Amino acid sequence: MPPKWAAFCILFFVNCDKSTFVYNYVIDILLHIWYIYVIIKHKVGADMKIGILGAGTWGIALASLLANNKNDVTVWSALPDEIEALKKTHTHKNLPGAILPENIVYTADIEAACSGMELIIFVTPSAFIRSTAEKACPFIDNGTILASAAKGIERGTLKTMTDIIEDEIKKCRPHLEYKVAALSGPTHAEEVALGLPTSIVASCADEAVSLKIASAFANSCMRVYTNTDVLGVEICGALKNIIAIAAGILRGMGFGDNAKAMLITRGISEITRIGLAMGCDRKTFMGLAGIGDLIVTCTSVHSRNNRCGELIGKGKTYAEASKEIGMVVEGYFALEAAIELSKKYNVEMPITNAVYDIIKNNRELRDVMRELMSRNIKNELE
Repeated sequence: MPPKWAAFCILFFVNCDKSTFVYNYVIDILLHIWYIYVIIKHKVGADMKIGILGAGTWGIALASLLANNKNDVTVWSALPDEIEALKKTHTHKNLPGAILPENIVYTADIEAACSGMELIIFVTPSAFIRSTAEKACPFIDNGTILASAAKGIERGTLKTMTDIIEDEIKKCRPHLEYKVAALSGPTHAEEVALGLPTSIVASCADEAVSLKIASAFANSCMRVYTNTDVLGVEICGALKNIIAIAAGILRGMGFGDNAKAMLITRGISEITRIGLAMGCDRKTFMGLAGIGDLIVTCTSVHSRNNRCGELIGKGKTYAEASKEIGMVVEGYFALEAAIELSKKYNVEMPITNAVYDIIKNNRELRDVMRELMSRNIKNELE
């Protein structure tokens, strides 16, 4: 830090009352200045070699963003036909209007997407994160950052996506040096691919790693925040999909804005309760990865979880709804793990249980809704 700035900071910290609004406001400004200083002065993360494992809508949207930021991006898919279509058209069938940068490299060879990379981002559906990490492990270099942009919890083990990646690395190459991180927030691929304003959270226990990731992503359309509460960020990302299914069910049943607001508010309360029981930071749930992601997932036309719920609310089975959507509905796959977490930590999760009853136990929608609305009166803050 330049000497004049250092002197100012020392004087400010010594003399200012730390309980005041001014103190907090100035601290926020100084952190933003330091963030910009690190990126510009040291060019942290500039022109990174990045491998993206997964060529679905989110993987391709991230590839487009990162390639436009002058990073060297390689995308891997296990589906050769998918790779060939991307090479030929520079478009993705589920990202209408988005033209992909021609400098993105596409491959069906996972070694090509991992070897020599500074950052590898896992963007497959959550059910395939373990098998993808197992395939990638032999080709990861020492010092690589491994980031998960998938959202889910593994049934049975109750591991998050970064836990799974670490688990597979330890099995395959226990002496490999690496860092793990999670990417989350209100970031629908359809908007990111078009360059619409978006904000994302880069979460790692090591703040320097989060900053490095942030500098690869940040531009005039993508605002990046860091967070050291990796578990909290991942719990939010997994459980909000279940609440989004519930929001869709309410809309499909013909309920209005009051019901939607109630559902989102009590949904974040439910997610926060389980997160606190697991040792997460309460502030994470009030941030982009928590309430921010929940709002967009419960209200957006781009949300496949929300759309799935709406179709169920209109009388379709989960199988019929998921077939019509044609893409992975992550909230469905998180249900079993969420119920297991609820039991393990003895935390009440009525909305999650209601969605489980509707989808897994084929309960009547209005019976479940009536039970939810008839629960014992309680203090909102509990």
